Formats: sequence, structure tokens, C-alpha cells
Amino acid sequence: MMEKYEIQKLRELPIEKVAKEMGMKVEHHKALCPFHDDHHASLTFNKTKNSCRCYVCMRSSIGTIDLAMRYLGKDFPSACRWLAGEHQIQLEEDSSSGSSSGDSSSGDNSGKSSFDASRYARFFEHPWLNQAARRFLFEERKIDWRVVNWCRLTSWTDKKGINWLQIPYFDSDGRLIGIQNRNLDYTKKKSSSGGCSSEGNVSSEEKSPGEEKEQDAPRFRFPYGARCSIYNLPVVKRLKPGERLFITEGCSDCWAMLSAGHKAIAIPSATLLKPEDKQLLTDIGRHYQVEFHMFPDQDVPGESLFMQLREMLPQLVHHQLPPGCKDFSEYYLLEAAATSGSKEPINK
Repeated sequence: MMEKYEIQKLRELPIEKVAKEMGMKVEHHKALCPFHDDHHASLTFNKTKNSCRCYVCMRSSIGTIDLAMRYLGKDFPSACRWLAGEHQIQLEEDSSSGSSSGDSSSGDNSGKSSFDASRYARFFEHPWLNQAARRFLFEERKIDWRVVNWCRLTSWTDKKGINWLQIPYFDSDGRLIGIQNRNLDYTKKKSSSGGCSSEGNVSSEEKSPGEEKEQDAPRFRFPYGARCSIYNLPVVKRLKPGERLFITEGCSDCWAMLSAGHKAIAIPSATLLKPEDKQLLTDIGRHYQVEFHMFPDQDVPGESLFMQLREMLPQLVHHQLPPGCKDFSEYYLLEAAATSGSKEPINK
């Protein structure tokens, strides 16, 4: 059973962002209502109340979870799990869902509340990247192969043929404390404008019928008990007094920052900054006397995250992304486009 605070987190997810992730085209806080034959963008979003309402077919406003339930045709628990998967939010109830963690990283239904690191450690002893993982990391994201090796990223393919990037989380002493599985074949739903947004920029028309299975799997999966809080903590032990440490939002931005030559850690997302994460950041600053820096995402959650961090890290330095770059990964790709050659290593 989901906890009340988990449900509240899902309700606080920006509703316009969720609508776009489901494939709706939102412009000027309006969209074509998917619940009736709409031709005049009757669905109106209220960012202040984080709700939406169609004044043609709805008696009252609905929130993020209700929108997902109606649009995706899911019941309440299923809609919550979908939202959690999309935004890397780990639910306590995941322990009762073996399908939420994949085959080689499936949920532990034995009733244990802790993460069994010994069960997964072997996957990172000799990391291996399949073609989908290499394409994602080296061709699409232009990540330096040395960063991939440092982060010990590996990959696997489940019984349905879906490719997953397996991302380990270690504590500052290098002990495995969690795993995040990222669906490399994930594609978003076709939008009302006829286009499609996807991780790999693959349109709906290019997909073969057999690839529809990808839509059944979430974007992220976590083994039960995995603690995926602050990412890349082992880098902390390599810090020198007064050295810069960049705080990024999400693993992808962290890889980009490391590839750009900076030491960096990452937090899961703007909506998942836990009290224990805040304390850990404060302890790192006090103990290692580092200089914290950040390129906030160019959206409301990103700036809100910066302000939260600034309250406990008064010396946090703000860096502004250039126009058109929503996050540091996009900025890094823009810079990488100016250089020639591939960062992918020759096969060894």
C-alpha cells in the first residue's frame, strides 16, 4: 500500500509536464481535450493549483493523478506506479510488484526491507554494454568512455527483448546501495499533433508492430529496497579542500558534467530531495570544504531546487544555461557538437 506522502509527491508533479509526457500538446496552458471530440483546445491548465479542467466535459478540475488515470485508462494504483516510474520516484509498495524491477533486478517479495547488494554486485564486476547502451551513451549523449567506466554502467536485455541500462549507486566508500534500471527502448505516446517524442527520437511510424511491447514497460525500474538518493558519492573521497563540486539533477546531467571535466554528484530530481540528502550535502560541504556549483534546469522545478539547496548551502554558485538549453546535458551536447571525433573507445 502506498504511503500518503508518496501520493502527495505524485500529486505535486507539474501537471503540464505530465500532460506533455503522456503525449498531449500543451500551448499557452491549453490543450485539445482528449476526452471528447475537441477542436478548440478546451482543456485549460492552472499552474497555481496544479490542476486542469475542460469546461465542455468536466464538472470540476482534476489533478495530476486523475489526469493520468483518465488519459491512460488506468486505475489509481496503476496510474501512481506509471507516474512514479516516469519521475524516478520509488514507491514503498514496489516490494509487492515483481514486474517493477525487471528480470535481473526483480523486486524481492520475501518481505525483506533492505537492499540485498550481494545479489546484484556481480553485475558490476565486469560491466558490459550492448548495442542499445553504446548508442545511447556514446552516440546520443556523447559521454566520455572513461566516465562510463568510472560509473560502472552496464546493460541487460529482459525476456521481452527490452534493453535496460543498469546504473549502480554507491556510497562514498564504494559500497553498492542501490540500482536504477533505465529503459533504453522507452518511447512516449504519440501526441495529439501527430508527432512523437521519445528518448531515441524514434517516431511512432518507424516502429514495427513487435516494438509495441516497449510501451508496457516503465521508463525506470528499481529493485526493492534500493537507495537511490545522491549519485556518484565515491567522487567525494577524491575532493581537495576548496575544490569545485557540481550538483546536477539526475544521472544523465552528472555524466555530462563529468565528461566535461568537472567533479560532480547528482540528486534524483527536483521533487525528490529528502531530508537525509540535505544533511549529507551539508556534511560534505563542512567536512571537505568544497565549493558547490550548479547549472539549474531552465524550468520552475529546477530553479526551485536551486533555492532549496541555497538555503542549506549559502555559498552555492548559480550558473546560467544558455538560451535554448533546458538542462546541462543539452548544453554539453551543444559544446560536443563543436568538436570532432567520437568519445567511444575502440573495441577492446
